[in-house]
Amino acid sequence: MSDTEARTGSLTCVGTGMTLGAHICPLSKSYISQADVVFCGVSNGIVELWIKQMHPDVRSLQGFYQTGKDRRVTYAEMVDAMLTEVRAGKKVVGAFYGHPGVFAYAPHKAIEIARAEGFAASMIPGISAEDCLFADLGIDPGRVGCQHYEASQFMFYKRRFDPSAYLVLWQIGLAGDRSIARFATGGDHRQPLLELLAEDYPSEHEVILYEAAVLPTDIPRMERLPLSKLRDAEIFQHTTLVVPPGRAMEPNHELLARLDAIDAELAARAPESSDAEAEA
Repeated sequence: MSDTEARTGSLTCVGTGMTLGAHICPLSKSYISQADVVFCGVSNGIVELWIKQMHPDVRSLQGFYQTGKDRRVTYAEMVDAMLTEVRAGKKVVGAFYGHPGVFAYAPHKAIEIARAEGFAASMIPGISAEDCLFADLGIDPGRVGCQHYEASQFMFYKRRFDPSAYLVLWQIGLAGDRSIARFATGGDHRQPLLELLAEDYPSEHEVILYEAAVLPTDIPRMERLPLSKLRDAEIFQHTTLVVPPGRAMEPNHELLARLDAIDAELAARAPESSDAEAEA
């Protein structure tokens, strides 16, 4: 690799948003149109065709996925494909559905390696499934709080979560998978998750299966069902489980009392400050 190539090669990972044509920002479109080569990582063939209308050299990353193949190998191959062109001195764009930094290993890793090797590398955000979820379900994460976990990680580790806030479990369709090679698990793998949630939520607690709209003609999936029905529900790789609060927030009386004391002390000092200012 020559010094010239080292200076000119670059990588930009952009987000195309969730809904075809509606969510991509002007900056991301500009990077795609001005690239030397575009790598495309989207989950829908129609979206891929739409991106190919923006640039003559769009290369799909979906072909690296194979049934039974370790996804860590797949992601490494995606990273290598993009960096090969960067090292050849090209302006490379990785276009990923949603936000390129959310549940997307390859963009983060490719940018990390590119920067370590001295190349310019950056990420342009996109509208993610989380953004669509808040809008479609009418959830304000600032009202009672909202916690997010990847479903299998939530199962495999002892996480401390608060049932008085929203609980969002991503990739529920892969819940319980330890092979890193499946594209889906079933009710048997979800059963331990149900039992884990049953420790904090009653079986009749209403949960939501959510899927964002990908095409303009799609309708978001917002299916409400009792927690007990989750085991046998129709769930896909892109399905997200939303668990609304199962209890009210519990006031922290000790901390509130401390704040009352602080406010009272500040109020008591106020006349002294006013008198000192008057004398001055």
